[in-house]
Amino acid sequence: MRFFPHFLLGAHTGQGWMLDHRALLFMIPRIRIISNTMGTNPNSNCIIPHFPPSPIFRFRRGNMKRRPERAGGRLERVKMATFAQWVSGARPQTLPAALAPVAAGTGAAAALGAADPVRALLALTVALALQIGVNFANDYSDGIRGTDRDRVGPFRLTGSLAARPSAVLAAACAAFALAALAGVGLIILSRAWWMLAVGASCLPAAWFYTGGRRPYGYRGLGEVAVFTFFGLVAVLGTTYTQAGRISVPALCAAVGIGALACAILVANNLRDIPSDTAAGKHTLAVRLGDARTRSLYALLLAAAWLALLPVLPVHPWSALAFLALPLAVQPLRAVLGGSSGKALLPALRETGRIELAYGLLLGLSLGLHR
Repeated sequence: MRFFPHFLLGAHTGQGWMLDHRALLFMIPRIRIISNTMGTNPNSNCIIPHFPPSPIFRFRRGNMKRRPERAGGRLERVKMATFAQWVSGARPQTLPAALAPVAAGTGAAAALGAADPVRALLALTVALALQIGVNFANDYSDGIRGTDRDRVGPFRLTGSLAARPSAVLAAACAAFALAALAGVGLIILSRAWWMLAVGASCLPAAWFYTGGRRPYGYRGLGEVAVFTFFGLVAVLGTTYTQAGRISVPALCAAVGIGALACAILVANNLRDIPSDTAAGKHTLAVRLGDARTRSLYALLLAAAWLALLPVLPVHPWSALAFLALPLAVQPLRAVLGGSSGKALLPALRETGRIELAYGLLLGLSLGLHR
């Protein structure tokens, strides 16, 4: 037998060196054993090993299955997500938070006599794509950390192992790319070049909410970002890119929309206090505690309509937004009544509908003033 490096072999069996089957997956092409008697002659210097099935790979009719991906510190088998599951993973119930600010901002631009349907459509594309991108990014980041392992709320692709984390990450990046493309088009049409800096800040804000080593959403700052980007930036940016300026009604609308967007997040995090606490996710709801979080939800709903008071004397039609107020009765009753877990899911959905109705009615009323 020619020279054979022993570091490529396993333990000595007494009869010879037993080849390690894992090493052979990579080393066999380099091994040259020259003997006519190996494996049959008891005096042979080396034996041919028996290879048990490898735990790393499984073979099925000639197709090699890839190693399962890691989810939450565990190696799990990942399934193929259906189209319906991808739609659910995008969390369509959160999309009113993207549509409402564009409607209100366009109404404020119409009150200034400068509404532009093309720019409004581009602003809507930016808002929807960013919201979907945030949802997929949160799904990915929370899933690989394991914080969605025992989730009570809406379906998650990564945490449920319905899709590979890499696929969910790719979906988030595609949504962010669409938002960036539409945003650049909007800025070119409006010639508001300084908005490039604002738009560029939206992408890291969306990603680092739950992504990165120190996500700010895990430190109780999620509501600040939601109020800023889904309230002030979304409404005022929509108005400015159409009218070239902002107004007091636009600012008041931005505050009201931002408050309702925060209320959606507060209701979501109120439901997740037990699981977030166990996972070490210190959201504002975890920091405040159950009782104070419920009070915060009520204050945010009240702030949305209080923000309209300065607008009423100048734009009486803005009182139409108060038609959305009765929608707040049921979710407010559920939150203040002590509902928890899955019982808060209807309140979360209703809060999204409140924001959508508020934004549409306010946008319509400001447009009627013209």
